[in-house]
Amino acid sequence: MDVEVAEWVEKLRLAGYKVTRQRRVVLEVIAAVGMHLTPTEVYERARVNCPDLGLTTVYRTLDILSGLGLVRRVHLKDGCHSFASAGQGHCHHLICEGCGDVVEFEGGDLSPLINRVAQSTGFVIREHWLELFGTCPACQNKL
Repeated sequence: MDVEVAEWVEKLRLAGYKVTRQRRVVLEVIAAVGMHLTPTEVYERARVNCPDLGLTTVYRTLDILSGLGLVRRVHLKDGCHSFASAGQGHCHHLICEGCGDVVEFEGGDLSPLINRVAQSTGFVIREHWLELFGTCPACQNKL
């Protein structure tokens, strides 16, 4: 079993969740792909190894994994979202408005900005997402 999947299985169990065959297959798909996938894409890939998997189970599992901080929700411009392994540390996304490709990049230190926003609004900020929308090189070449 993949190390990341084994860690996720343990975290699910520690949080009180059952690790069913269907959930395990969803974990394996997310861990193996290394890129963002929509719930439907996870479902289609996972059904290869688990034909009795339901789309509702995929959505529930992704919500649980997101809540535990194991996967990141990637918000796409059309209002939909996809999911990717959370990995370590903060990661940010470049999203192509042409093809929908999502590229992760390491962000700079946003702590001063986050602290300033927290102080001026009174919010306690526990996490952040940074998503930049534009056009990837491949789509720029098509113009």
